Amino acid sequence: MPDLASSPRRRRWWWSLPILGLTALTASLCLHASIGDYANSKQFADGKFRNTTPKPADVAEPGARVMWDFFFNKPNNTEPHAPVPVHMLTRAELDAAPDRSLYRLGHSTILMKLRGGWWLTDPVFSERASPVQWAGPKRFHAPPISMQDLPPIRGVLLSHDHYDHLDHAAIKARAGKVEVFLAPLGVGDRLAEWGVPQEKIRQFDWWQGTDIDGLRLTFTPTQHFSGRGLRDGNRTLWGSWVIVDGERRVFFSGDSGYFDGFAEIGRRFGPFDLTLMETGAYNVQWPYVHMQPEQTVQAHVDLRGKWLLPIHNGTFDLAMHPWFEPFERVLALGETAGIGIATPIMGERISIDAPHAGERWWRPVVATESAAR
Repeated sequence: MPDLASSPRRRRWWWSLPILGLTALTASLCLHASIGDYANSKQFADGKFRNTTPKPADVAEPGARVMWDFFFNKPNNTEPHAPVPVHMLTRAELDAAPDRSLYRLGHSTILMKLRGGWWLTDPVFSERASPVQWAGPKRFHAPPISMQDLPPIRGVLLSHDHYDHLDHAAIKARAGKVEVFLAPLGVGDRLAEWGVPQEKIRQFDWWQGTDIDGLRLTFTPTQHFSGRGLRDGNRTLWGSWVIVDGERRVFFSGDSGYFDGFAEIGRRFGPFDLTLMETGAYNVQWPYVHMQPEQTVQAHVDLRGKWLLPIHNGTFDLAMHPWFEPFERVLALGETAGIGIATPIMGERISIDAPHAGERWWRPVVATESAAR
């Protein structure tokens, strides 16, 4: 067994083991949401949702060794050790923004102005992606705008119920101020339990959608899983969103392993002007539910995408790879394939009509880290 006192990181994790155990217990005990019976869904069987493609027999579940390495053997570069640049937004700036403006606020939280209304994806504003705020993955940077300063939100699009995508505090704070929440089956039940008025919640199975203010919003498949504790695995559905605004089409991936569903979505709804694609928190130990950058780019090609904006990175330490690696790998792959890759600073405006590459903002951070060693 490794010497737990051999490094500050290991010593910190050793003393945190009771806290981590208590966190897991807290997550389990705090789950009181009454999830509905969705037996009419083709994805629902034996009380749980499932993927269309079964997990291959030769793909092992992440086991004790993976968890041991995650807590005790993490490299020092899985989180930045210098400030991450953020463009702090103001209400005045957002009020003046033209239609089809898009802002990345961190991880998978995107703010978009469409048809004069503001839309949020997977809003996470808390300090930690965790069931408690005294333990768990901590933000690398502050959100570019606080929840209190957000403009009125027309709608929230949710992909699934994991803590880095569904923030209880953010939902509670905005429950009375968001006009509509579009959620996967079962996730809407959680929202109602948290105090969101039932009339504001719309729940969707795969391939179902709705029209709001001239937008066509369709919930589409992914290959993932769900749950917020020890006893509710796959009790709620997961997925992605297709957003059609006239001649413009945007795809929001949520979380997914690579599967043939991307090609089907591309056939039904593509081509896409912009894909917001999971590129981060990957590991060779869990290929079924998260994509490597090479698979992200292939999924973008399957979707018939034009510009790709990599998300699910740059905010939380959720894997073993260097925090900046997803950007570098997807950029190199994009250059080889002739794909436009947008890497805006958190809070920087991107035009859906005419995306731009943005700065390679992480490189000065990495250079500062290297110089400090």
